[in-house]
Amino acid sequence: MRRTIRSILDAATFFGLPREQRQIVFYSEGTSYWAHLEKLLGAVLESGTVNVCYISSQHDDPGLQLRHDRLRTFQTDTGWVRNWLFENMQCDVMVMTMPDLDQFQVKRSRHQVHYVYVQHSLVSLHMAYRDHAFDGFDTLFCAGPHHIKEARALEALDKLPPKNLVEHGYERLDRILDGEEVTAAKDKNQPIHVLLAPSWGPQGVIEIAGKQLAGILLDRGFGVTVRPHPQTSRLSGDRVDAICSAYGSHPLFALDTDVAGETSLRQADLMISDWSGAALDFAFGLEKPVLFIDGPRKVNNPRYEEIDIEPFEVFVRDQVGKLLPRDELERAPDAIEALVREHSGSHIADVRDASVFNVGSSASAGAKALAQLLSN
Repeated sequence: MRRTIRSILDAATFFGLPREQRQIVFYSEGTSYWAHLEKLLGAVLESGTVNVCYISSQHDDPGLQLRHDRLRTFQTDTGWVRNWLFENMQCDVMVMTMPDLDQFQVKRSRHQVHYVYVQHSLVSLHMAYRDHAFDGFDTLFCAGPHHIKEARALEALDKLPPKNLVEHGYERLDRILDGEEVTAAKDKNQPIHVLLAPSWGPQGVIEIAGKQLAGILLDRGFGVTVRPHPQTSRLSGDRVDAICSAYGSHPLFALDTDVAGETSLRQADLMISDWSGAALDFAFGLEKPVLFIDGPRKVNNPRYEEIDIEPFEVFVRDQVGKLLPRDELERAPDAIEALVREHSGSHIADVRDASVFNVGSSASAGAKALAQLLSN
């Protein structure tokens, strides 16, 4: 009830602002999305005289604590207040990382608003997201050339008018490359440290074989950090609890639930994943290899095969690591040792630079694109 009251009061304050103070509105679902919006928001505020509002559905979102003369911040819920707020939104441009606009409860405004989607993963648009996930947007900020190709192919498939596609880049990657958390030099006598960070769902590695795999790695003397996806913790918390019950007291075991943080990424020599976009953040950001446990593809759009484009997360796996069949988990330690020994950071960097726009400068590119939208 208290959260609903706060959301109503903030909505009233938002609509009470003079219209010129609502030129660009950023919407964040919560704390974990701050890593995809912070630099872009900062670049917009630094680049001119644009007035910006930041709305979040999570009370502890760091964006709500940001202070600037041309920024106003507001909290909303994930229910009827947010839905009403969106339907009555009045601004020039709205920026968000949440797909499926106008597909479910969250609708486009009845007023004239230009909607911009910012990628929160490097994965494909046509396999990893629901069908029509981006139809409600006017502009798509694209992380790499594959998003341009996929977006145009989706438009052609359904005979949709072309969207404005921006060669933006990927802020999460830029944050890792900035290296505010410096990666410590590896002591040759320290054991290999593995980060187990797969995707979520019934076929996810933690859901299917997390306890077994953690045991195999610990028995080999590897350090193991388990970093479950928030949806795994929410929907399959018993699987995470089982791993912690079995190995929580082991000196080489750790659990990391801060998916927005970078400490466990930097401590690891290698990541084990499946179809998680976090694997690409890790590989491209730190130039370290990934062991992909090969299982059924994570398909959210059954129509993806109607587009003759190999999904990026399929294509890139053997470019940044190796695949291991799910029924051969006992081979994981040998595969890990070989990958750590033989991988080439420069090769991964070359793949990254060919796959992602504006590496290291996505925020400035995005701010320029938003300024252009406002001037149109």
